[in-house]
Amino acid sequence: MTTQRPFQVSGKAWLIKDKTGNWIDNIDTDMIFHNQHLHITEVPKMGPHAFGNLEGWEDFPERCGQGDILIVGKNFGAGSSRQQAVDCFRALGVSVIIAESFGAIYKRNAINSGMPILEAPGLTEWLKETEIAKAEAHFETGELTLDGTTHQIKPMSDIQGKIYAAGDLFAYGRQMA
Repeated sequence: MTTQRPFQVSGKAWLIKDKTGNWIDNIDTDMIFHNQHLHITEVPKMGPHAFGNLEGWEDFPERCGQGDILIVGKNFGAGSSRQQAVDCFRALGVSVIIAESFGAIYKRNAINSGMPILEAPGLTEWLKETEIAKAEAHFETGELTLDGTTHQIKPMSDIQGKIYAAGDLFAYGRQMA
């Protein structure tokens, strides 16, 4: 039995900024999931290590809740092709990661594993002085509502939506066979 995945989510918003309130750009995969934990191969065990190497965010796994929304700056997931840097957020139940931009390999890994990600060019400018409590994202239309104010961002591409709906790239491939 296949469970239909939601294309519209809402939840607590986490804006990943430094202690002075500035966006943290260029968060690399080592900051997301430290290489000392690469021996962990079971996705459910990866969650407690999310942001374990990102100053000020080491306790994020204890604060993050099922369905929460991660909002990050530019070039999120830069660096290596470390799949755990995607899977740790899946393990925590993060419903979507919204970034001004993603590192190319991270973006591909997230899409292939069925982790919903959305790009929001200009995000760091229109959220410069803002703290957001709640966010709602519609994957197909690209509507992002933050505390009642709606912004237009890039929706999922057609193929990204199909991979997400199937569960991951392998499941999508089996559907096409």
